[in-house]
Amino acid sequence: MLFLTVLLVCAAAGAQSKDAGARESRIPVQGAGLYCREVGRGTPVIVLHGGPDFDIAYLLPELDRLSEKFHLIYYDQRGRGRSADRVKPEDVMLESEMTDLDEVRQHFHLDKVVLLGHSWGTVLALEYALRHPERVSRLVLMDPAPASSADINRFREERVEKWPVLMELRKAIADTTAYRQGDPDAVVAYYRVHFKPALARSEDYEKLITRMQARFIEQGKEGILKSRAVEDRLVNETWASPNGYDLTPKLKNLTIPTLIITGDHDFFPFAAEHIAQAIPGARLATLKDCGHFPYLECPVPLREQIDAFFRDR
Repeated sequence: MLFLTVLLVCAAAGAQSKDAGARESRIPVQGAGLYCREVGRGTPVIVLHGGPDFDIAYLLPELDRLSEKFHLIYYDQRGRGRSADRVKPEDVMLESEMTDLDEVRQHFHLDKVVLLGHSWGTVLALEYALRHPERVSRLVLMDPAPASSADINRFREERVEKWPVLMELRKAIADTTAYRQGDPDAVVAYYRVHFKPALARSEDYEKLITRMQARFIEQGKEGILKSRAVEDRLVNETWASPNGYDLTPKLKNLTIPTLIITGDHDFFPFAAEHIAQAIPGARLATLKDCGHFPYLECPVPLREQIDAFFRDR
């Protein structure tokens, strides 16, 4: 087991360090320091990772392919990954996420910026664009998470209907002491079940799970539990809010050029459709034989859609 642990951690580190042009730094913000990774030159793009309990590790190295034309600015969101030091979960909220994102923009002296969000990161991108439309030049929403409580509830209901055995197994894992205590092996087992329906091909699925396993081992129990506590806070403030959560009415007033990308094997494609219907002039692209991780599963058509979006507008 020790040999496997070392092997996985080293493999993940090696994958992320392949690009010698990547630049790492730390952006000071109130109460934290945000780990930042840059690569490429050209149009600046701030990348917002998913989760909310993940960090940028699962996006690498495949998303770096965009660095041929873009200056990609990744950062681990507050309380997660390499931005977890000195952060208390109770200090993380939607407003602090917005403040941190704006601090990243200002750090790089950007009047306007492209936001590229994946999954949960699309919720942050939309929230920021609604607050500061004058600071966002374009939105690229990759396999967006639901923008309303209604859609997240629909996702949960459909998931049980479509994959009842998987959902029972996932619940059984979540109920174990090992999972509750943040044991990396139990967490990997949980996400192995969770993401099973979300990718079109088994080889991509295994690659993703291996990467996540290495990251969870590196984080350890303390990091896993802190990320999970942050996720709980953000979910309770949005999708699980007692007042309801729905960005859709506000999105109808958004005039920022927007590209929405989903896969025909994504497990909530309706979320992308509803966001596309709400934003005036938004472009929706559904990639064939692709799931929730298009940068990993179908990088060529993903790149074609992004290039066309920047070329045509």
